[in-house]
Amino acid sequence: MHLMEQLDPSETWTDAARRAAQRERLAAMLPEVVRTNPFYRAKLGESATVEAWPELPFTTKTELSLDQAAHLPFGTNLTYPPDRYTRLHQTSGTTGQPLRILDTAESWTWWKESWRSIYRAAGVTAADRVFFCFSFGPFIGFWSAFAGAEHIGALAISGGAMSTQERAAAIVATRSTVLVCTPTYALRLADVAVEAGIELSRSGLRVSVHAGEPGASIPATRSLIEGAFGVAAFDHTGATEIGATGFSCSARDGVHLIEREFVAEIRSDDGGVADEGEGELVLTNLGRWGSPAIRYRTGDRVRAVRSACSCGRTLVKLEGGILGRVDDMLTVRGVNVFPSALEGIVRRFDEIVEFRIEAYIERGMDALRCTIEPRAGADAAGLARAVGDAIHRDIGVRAALDVVEPGSLPRFELKARRFSRRREVETV
Repeated sequence: MHLMEQLDPSETWTDAARRAAQRERLAAMLPEVVRTNPFYRAKLGESATVEAWPELPFTTKTELSLDQAAHLPFGTNLTYPPDRYTRLHQTSGTTGQPLRILDTAESWTWWKESWRSIYRAAGVTAADRVFFCFSFGPFIGFWSAFAGAEHIGALAISGGAMSTQERAAAIVATRSTVLVCTPTYALRLADVAVEAGIELSRSGLRVSVHAGEPGASIPATRSLIEGAFGVAAFDHTGATEIGATGFSCSARDGVHLIEREFVAEIRSDDGGVADEGEGELVLTNLGRWGSPAIRYRTGDRVRAVRSACSCGRTLVKLEGGILGRVDDMLTVRGVNVFPSALEGIVRRFDEIVEFRIEAYIERGMDALRCTIEPRAGADAAGLARAVGDAIHRDIGVRAALDVVEPGSLPRFELKARRFSRRREVETV
């Protein structure tokens, strides 16, 4: 734990206290939602109550997207009249058509308060200068993190409309102490800084906060970031349609969910629901009643545990962060594999600048191909053999290895798209 860290009382709740507090929040707002929110009135029925919680249906992103397409431009998941809302953001569009979400002034304050928990866990204070490596488009994560930094009194510095080299130079010039970006972009930033002769060690950076990908919870990726910048790197989870949901603590072996503001459930593979275990993460937000998410199936595969953490928190922990998207899990020769596990292996090799994972069908079964881009001068053939051996040794499956020329694979500022599926055309 950070020496001066002060935990919020809600972060050390007993199970009984947590359930009572969440139940009180739900009971206060659920009646209004089912009375005035057209989407949830039709979905849950006007008689839906907290007592009937285990029987209430789940919400999916597909439902929200179809509702919005049928009721342009914002859909019917609106508890208040349109003039009550003050902000519009949308999802990144990684998994389909972007979904527009509205916030009231009250729910925007809720977002900022959630970020207070995230920054506190990373040791970020009003004395810090927080640099944001984002383009500041309509995706909410950039804006909420920026507003959250302002909310705690830190100096928030925008890196929008800058090239990567300009951002590296600005970090040094402003003597920034905290970096906020995706894990992938952090590594890209470090490489560009080296190429440009910019010494990021002169910037004063001491902490980095990452989201958008599971990289900061993958030890090998986190180690690369920390080595490149001389920082302590922390993970953060969240989604436009749900909220800023969690953070890694000083233990950095997973992500704590902010249970003061979210009800967390785990939907197992057989459809059962519990408050811990392995399965799909289901969340309900408790401070965004203008556009609520009730029993929302996130599509994230997690392993949730409830036990006291070394940081002192009793908040549920997602071990290893987000394990992967439920739809991304592969079964290769009987072995369940997530792309994040493959990243954890590939990132151990400093000679690899970028990589790509493809799943394809070979003789009716899933197979893997890993394409690596080595640094100039690296022993490409030897590196490919070493990566292939490591994948086989650690996961128990064989992957085809391809090597491409330096600079061949795409670079990413937002969520990296390194994983793809395709159907291999089999020849007779």
